[in-house]
Amino acid sequence: MNTFATEKAGIFPKSQKGYEATKRFLDLAICLMILPLVLAVMAVILVCTLLESPGPILFLQERVGRGGRRFHIYKFRTMKHDFREDRSREFLKAYVKGQIGGEDSDARPAVYKPNHQAGITRMGRILRKTSLDELPQIFNVLMGEMSLVGPRPHIVCEVEEYQDWHRQRLEVLPGITGLAQVNGRSSLPFDRMVYYDLKYVQERSLKLDLKILWWTFLSVLKTRGAG
Repeated sequence: MNTFATEKAGIFPKSQKGYEATKRFLDLAICLMILPLVLAVMAVILVCTLLESPGPILFLQERVGRGGRRFHIYKFRTMKHDFREDRSREFLKAYVKGQIGGEDSDARPAVYKPNHQAGITRMGRILRKTSLDELPQIFNVLMGEMSLVGPRPHIVCEVEEYQDWHRQRLEVLPGITGLAQVNGRSSLPFDRMVYYDLKYVQERSLKLDLKILWWTFLSVLKTRGAG
């Protein structure tokens, strides 16, 4: 068991029914309050994307949520519509296994994402840099599949490679942002990301959620850890 697993081997999520009900109310209240602004921004993105690259505006991908439940996450398409990401699955599996730039590696990448730069549209680069490609996930939150704050939902091939201690992050609703995202986002090796996710699972509270939302706002302004 690696260092992070040893540190968090005893973590189990708290049972906080009152907190979860209040958190859900907060998710709905914030989403409905900002929805008019979000829809306006999404309309601009839609037009800009269509003008640059033909194809679907939204990218749907199956993810794994709370308790292993599968659902489809919504994102703005950032790749050329005919681009094939055949190597992404292998990259993500190796990332979860710690085979790509692990903690002891001398060649850690700046961003832990497949290198598909040639397939990213110009608008896609802007969306990824500002994290606006995640904006449609407000609808995942409204449908109760996600929360504003929580561990990011992983795709199925990543979850297939989880160790037992990794699965503890599936005990809470996934989020648009989380403690890992404000501590490095795509610049974190997988085990370090899970460490932050489990820390959130153990310590989650409305106060922490509000702090993470504020830290996320600051991170997006600085485009820190984006890729």
